[in-house]
Amino acid sequence: EKQVFQLRAHMYQARSLFAADSSGLSDPFARVFFISQSQCTEVLNETLCPTWDQLLVFDNVELYGEAHEMRDDPPIIVIEIYDQDTVGKADFMGRTFAKPVVKMLDEHYCPPRFPPQLEYYQIYRGNSTAGDLLAAFELLQIGPGGKSDLPPVDGPTDMDRGPILPVPLGIRPVLSKYRVEVIALERQILMFSIVWGRRACPWTSHSLHPALDNQHTFASQDLPENELLHPPLNIRVVDCRAFGRYTLVGSHAVSSLRKFIYRPPDKKAQHWNMTG
Repeated sequence: EKQVFQLRAHMYQARSLFAADSSGLSDPFARVFFISQSQCTEVLNETLCPTWDQLLVFDNVELYGEAHEMRDDPPIIVIEIYDQDTVGKADFMGRTFAKPVVKMLDEHYCPPRFPPQLEYYQIYRGNSTAGDLLAAFELLQIGPGGKSDLPPVDGPTDMDRGPILPVPLGIRPVLSKYRVEVIALERQILMFSIVWGRRACPWTSHSLHPALDNQHTFASQDLPENELLHPPLNIRVVDCRAFGRYTLVGSHAVSSLRKFIYRPPDKKAQHWNMTG
């Protein structure tokens, strides 16, 4: 028996991707394959932790089988990550697999199954791990009334991104403003840059032995309130050459910043302790 569905792929973020370029970074995008259809996210330049924040919608997906089989054992979704090159075809960076949460016509779109929650999917490049994908997938059955019976996609909208749909409310994480400060203690650095999400904050010096002691740089970023969803902090060290050329010296990733997070004291609690 033929069943018609809509697949919604909520592609929020990836982290710790493979550095495909000589700069120590990549220009990643994701391609999602489901049955006979495929779609791509936008390309984000120079990052190992792309925040695509993009919803890919696959309409009129035809599947054959019993309804309970579709719900309990849906087809597998294949997600591949590529590095976009300015010349030639894109370079393969890794692959992962996922199964969508299925909603049949006789089910309500409500907790605990819906809306689906973002999950981490391990990305593999051959037998080696190559990062993680933070995403959610849902397969919604389309009835006789057509797509008008499907649950709506609740904002937000971003006019600057044109036709690109962001991950809807209820699935996307709640964001807060963070300020990342890095203090330099070494003297053998020519240049380094902080790369976190979409933001890059460079710090340069034109000396063989720059006096960077007790100096610092910072970058501001909107990040999820859930600390488990924070991307790693990637630090690149490069050598500045003539004519604006850079040679990668080395890189390091701080996988978790939990122990570095500073939370301002609660002024109300302080006042209560002093008066109490």
